[in-house]
Amino acid sequence: MAKVVRVHELGPPDVLRFDEIAVGAPGPGEVRIRVEAIGLNRSEAMFRAGRYPTKPTLPTLIGYEACGIIEALGDGVSGFTVGDRVCALPMYPLGQYGVWAEQAIVPARCLLHAPPGLSAAQAAAVWMQYMTAYAIIEVGKAGIGDYVIIPAASSSVGLAAIQLANWAGAVSIAATRTSDKAEALKAHGAAHVIATGETDLVEAVMQITDGKGARLVFDPVQGPYVQTLTSAMAERGILFIYGGLSEQPTPYPHWNMAFKGLAMRGWVASEIWNHPERYKRAQEHILLGLKLGKLKPVIARTFPFSEIVEANRYLESNQQIGKIVVTV
Repeated sequence: MAKVVRVHELGPPDVLRFDEIAVGAPGPGEVRIRVEAIGLNRSEAMFRAGRYPTKPTLPTLIGYEACGIIEALGDGVSGFTVGDRVCALPMYPLGQYGVWAEQAIVPARCLLHAPPGLSAAQAAAVWMQYMTAYAIIEVGKAGIGDYVIIPAASSSVGLAAIQLANWAGAVSIAATRTSDKAEALKAHGAAHVIATGETDLVEAVMQITDGKGARLVFDPVQGPYVQTLTSAMAERGILFIYGGLSEQPTPYPHWNMAFKGLAMRGWVASEIWNHPERYKRAQEHILLGLKLGKLKPVIARTFPFSEIVEANRYLESNQQIGKIVVTV
């Protein structure tokens, strides 16, 4: 028997419940892991509350990013052995499997060996954030002379985007609602920080870029603010939208798009890992960045497994700078 978090009703973090269940043996193509650390994501909070595109069938398992030790292999699994430390990537629909648990069964295709030299907590805070932020490298081709606006910059993905932009030689412009996190964002590598609730974003970006605007924007918020973001962009720039935190309709900012020849593009990390060659290249790039010290996961705070409800409350408080990790 193992403690497993399940959702029996939709709502705030308090609806999370510990159940004692027999996890059992892995099926064909699956492995069972002893979970060591869990990385929390906004999508899980929206899923738990019933506001995510994938709707839960209750009661449901939850969680899809973790680091752990392989305990058992199902039929047909190759490339892994019992005792390997692995990372589980969110390559399956929320609720189909769940890693918020002492033990979890996951598909072997969703596993990567944990990067060397990282703790379990750090390894649980690598792949989702860097694979998501990798859009600015693979598709955006961020490089020397480019400016990159990164809204919600204090999130784990925001910090990953700052690190990737800096490594590519681009200039990172972190956008955050207030100046409370400005010094911390600069300490984590942001070349510039704009507090959007206190400063005119467009005016500040134009001052930073000598009137050219930013070629790339990497936005998890969407909603009406895309009009402002596109006003701060350079000609032929790309606006990536990789999340829906505003939960508001997103207008198409036609005139900015038309006059500047901009592209407005949706993005999810599965666009990489659903294509083997792109997935391999991204893995190699990220592992190299970790080895060279160009990429380093930032952990905002760790919580013990018994406090996973409080960890979710902290996630939704927006106080964090970096990844929230739960240790098991």
